[in-house]
Amino acid sequence: MENLESRKQSEAILITGGGGYFGYRLCCALYSKGWNVIIFDVQKPMTGVQEGVKFVQGDICDYYQVEEALTDVSSVFHIASYGMSGREQLNKKKIDAVNVKGTENLIRACIQKGVMTLIYTSTYNVVFGGQVIENGDESLPYLPLHLHPDHYSRTKAVAEMAVLNANGTQLKNGKGILRTCAIRPAGIYGPGEQRHLPRIVSYIERGLFRFVYGDSASLVEFVHVDNLVCAHILAWQALKVQKQYIAAGQAYFISDGKPVNNFEFFRPLVEGLGYTFPKIRIPLPFVYFFAFLTEVVHSLVGHMYNFQPLLTRTEVYKTGVTHYFSIEKAKRELGYEPQQCRLTEVVEWFKSQGHGKKNKIVIRRHFIWDVIITALLLLVVLSWLPLATTFHSHGTSQV
Repeated sequence: MENLESRKQSEAILITGGGGYFGYRLCCALYSKGWNVIIFDVQKPMTGVQEGVKFVQGDICDYYQVEEALTDVSSVFHIASYGMSGREQLNKKKIDAVNVKGTENLIRACIQKGVMTLIYTSTYNVVFGGQVIENGDESLPYLPLHLHPDHYSRTKAVAEMAVLNANGTQLKNGKGILRTCAIRPAGIYGPGEQRHLPRIVSYIERGLFRFVYGDSASLVEFVHVDNLVCAHILAWQALKVQKQYIAAGQAYFISDGKPVNNFEFFRPLVEGLGYTFPKIRIPLPFVYFFAFLTEVVHSLVGHMYNFQPLLTRTEVYKTGVTHYFSIEKAKRELGYEPQQCRLTEVVEWFKSQGHGKKNKIVIRRHFIWDVIITALLLLVVLSWLPLATTFHSHGTSQV
C-alpha cells in the first residue's frame, strides 16, 4: 500500500522506444523505484509489458500521437531511433523520419505539453567518423556532417544538437522551462540484447566468423546495459533543482570505462559457446573495401532482395579503429560509477536459448561456407588490387 501511494504521488515518465532492449530495461528500473512509467513505441517489448507499466502504441513520426502521449508527463527519455546497424543503415528515408523528424516532434510536443526534462540517448558517433580518438572528452566538436560515413550517425548528431539547443526553452502556459541533456553510450551489451549480439552469434554459428581485422592494438569501448540504465537515471536526477540542474544542456560519454580490442572483447563469447577464435587477421582497408562493395550491391538489388550485409563501412570503422572516451565528466557531475561486468552472463543467456556448438557438426555445410567466403574474398582481392592506391587516398580523406 505504501509503495502504491508513493507511486500515485510520483511524476509520470515517458520512454520513447521503450519497447526495445535498453528502453525496457530502463522502464523496469524506474518502475521498481516507484515511478509511474509510460512506454511509447510502435510495438510492445518482446517479453511483454510488466503489470503496472502503461504501454502506448504510437509512432514518433506522427506529431499528434506524440503530443497526446505526453499528456500529464513531466519527464521524457528519448531512446527511439532507427538505422544503427546492418541493412537499416542503408534506409536513409526512414532514418531521417525517425531520428530527425521524430526528435523535432518530441521537442515541440514537450514544449506544448509542459514537459520539464528531456534526456536524449545519443551515440559516440556524433564526434567519431573513422578517425583515431584516444581518451576523448565532451570538449570535442561535432564531426562535420558531410564527413559522417553513414546517415545514422549524421542524423543522431543533428538530433542531439536540436535537443541540447532546446535546453532553456520556455514551456507553454508559464510552466517553467525545458531542461535537456544527452547521453552518448558506447556499444551496449547484456543478456537478452537483441540488436548486435544475436547477429554476431549467428555469424559464429554459420561459420562466417573466420577472421578478424585491423590492428590488434586498436581499442574501443562497451557499456553494460545496467550501467547505461544507471547513467540515464543519474542524468535525469541531475536535471532537477536538487542537483542544481547541473546536467542541463550537457552531453556525457558513458561506458564501462575499460577500453578493449573489439574482437578480444568477444573472445569469451566465441569460446564460451564452444567455437575456435579466428587466427587470421586482415588489413582494415581491405575489409572496408569489401563493405563498400556490399553496400553497392545492396543499393542495386536491395529493393528486390533486402539482404543483411555482412558488414557496412561504418561497422568496420566502429570495430576496427581506435576510439574511446573519458567518463570523468559523468563521474564528476552525475556521480556515475560503472559496475565491473563480464560477458559470462551473456554466454549463459545464449546457452539457455539453445545456442552453442553441437556435438555433431555438419561438415558439408561448413565446407560450403568456406568455399563461399573464400570466393568472395578472392573477388574482393581481384577488385581491390588495381584500385588500392586510389582507395587509400579516398579512405584517408574520410577520416
